[in-house]
Amino acid sequence: MIAGYVKCRNLEAARQVFDEMPQRNVVSWNAMIEGYAQHGLEGNALRLYVEMQRAGLRPSLPTFAGVLSACCGLAALEQGKQIHVQLIKNLFESEVMMGSALVDMYAKCGSIDNANQVFEKMPDKNVVSWTAMIDGFGKHGKVKDAMQLFEQMKESNVKPNHITFIGVLSACSHAGLVDEGWHYFNCMNRDHHIIPQEEHYACMVDLLGRAGQLDEAHEFINIMPIEPGPDVWGALLGACRIHNNVEIGKLAAEHILAGNANTAGAYVVLSNIYAASGRWDDASKVIKAMRERGISKEPGCSWVEVEKRVYPFLVGDRSHPQTEEIYAMVERLAVQMKAEGYVPNTGLVLHDVDDEQKECILSYHSEKLAIAFGLIGTTPDKVIRVVKNLRVCIDCHTATKFISKIVGREIIVRDANRFHHFKNGLCSCGDYW
Repeated sequence: MIAGYVKCRNLEAARQVFDEMPQRNVVSWNAMIEGYAQHGLEGNALRLYVEMQRAGLRPSLPTFAGVLSACCGLAALEQGKQIHVQLIKNLFESEVMMGSALVDMYAKCGSIDNANQVFEKMPDKNVVSWTAMIDGFGKHGKVKDAMQLFEQMKESNVKPNHITFIGVLSACSHAGLVDEGWHYFNCMNRDHHIIPQEEHYACMVDLLGRAGQLDEAHEFINIMPIEPGPDVWGALLGACRIHNNVEIGKLAAEHILAGNANTAGAYVVLSNIYAASGRWDDASKVIKAMRERGISKEPGCSWVEVEKRVYPFLVGDRSHPQTEEIYAMVERLAVQMKAEGYVPNTGLVLHDVDDEQKECILSYHSEKLAIAFGLIGTTPDKVIRVVKNLRVCIDCHTATKFISKIVGREIIVRDANRFHHFKNGLCSCGDYW
């Protein structure tokens, strides 16, 4: 029954059944942990795992798979390391399934070096292992490593699958390697008999669009042998936001909304494109249409891990017990950044207000609050790790570069697209994301 409720996304009913069970075995605990991990309640999954241990049950392979997945969602590196130790104690580390899950966990928690160490030590590797490492390298901006590993995979007689190609194509997109992306896309069917799916076409549109080739990306969509879906049009729309192309952006948004008028992202991005072009009336009309349909925008949220706990922050968040200290840190950093040459990018605030108000809005973006709390709550030798549910904005990206230089700390930010490693005033993405 628990698995049935989980499949229907009714986690409350699943938990009620779980709580009312007179006796629970490891299968029951696993079903509930996996349910939480799969449906965005990673914190609940980790807490339930602790309860399972206190109840005296020995975790199984599915248990560890569920909690490692939860760590990925929260980028909870320290908790992931603890689970890695428990895997070793339970003699599961050498299992290919667990090795692959560990590679994925370390990569998604921002520690690509640990991911690579686990990968290199694995006695046996399958396509999932290789793909996890390739994808990890790509998302961390180590594109050459991703491409080299792809070649090693083929030399090891492990056949790539369609997910492997998503990883390598995404890696090319993160670095703007258009020619290399075409090479991998063309060899899918020719050399590996893998027919490209919508995800692969979306990767190519993203690659072309980010590189500024919006007309080519649009033409590529028009000649696709399959019907372009929301992922493909969404990739084009996102590229239009980067390059502020109103006409193609409007076209892409119309295609997305024609298929699903409840997609908040398309409304928001199109509104942002209009606002960035100074077309405030058009921007307001788009937002009005969204609200009339009862669609709400997903708020920007950032998480930071401090002392093995993950703390969330929203824009302008004042719910944290140390709010006064956090805001004082933000203001202190703003003064230091300006002294170093930082200028707030008020053009990114897509509201028709004066520059002073825009600067105030920028100051308290969720990732800036998370970084400030990370600086307060950790020792100077610790890396600050932040997760953002949306793409990091240009101003926060610039500010984080300044902060990393001022405080002499490495700051790793995982946004909706990739990882950014900030150190000594520079970012691993090379300002291309």
